Amino acid sequence: MLEIERKFLVNSDQFKSLAFTKNQIAQGYLNSHPERTVRIRIKGESGFLTIKGKGNESGVSRFEWETEIPLIEAKHLIQLCEKGVIDKIRYEVQSGNHVFEVDEFFGENEGLVIAEIELKSEDESFEKPDWLGNEVTNDERYYNAFLSHHPYKRWK
Repeated sequence: MLEIERKFLVNSDQFKSLAFTKNQIAQGYLNSHPERTVRIRIKGESGFLTIKGKGNESGVSRFEWETEIPLIEAKHLIQLCEKGVIDKIRYEVQSGNHVFEVDEFFGENEGLVIAEIELKSEDESFEKPDWLGNEVTNDERYYNAFLSHHPYKRWK
């Protein structure tokens, strides 16, 4: 139940031609408190309930528990979420022995593209594709829960 993940900005759309999956995602937060978030996600025709704890000092590791829920229940629960439901397309891109999940945001977060990679340990090495930009792992502005309340378009 430990998520080890690093986040990066994306500096080109080259990843799109390399993607092996692409899914529309809507996600909202029943609770977006930094100590614990409770998220509802609709990904394609599936629903998910996810609880995440606060990240460690490096921001790379944190508790995560997720379970699939019926789509109809996810649709009802997303109506109860805090203001600022996230709309994005997730692309999955193979790079060496790892898969990057690349999120292209829309709506109030349009213009933002973030790549995430899950690792087995904080110091695990991985190939960095050319389209990968600056690391933002420990920058809370790039957490989806933050983006739901402080959209990217308002940063400027």
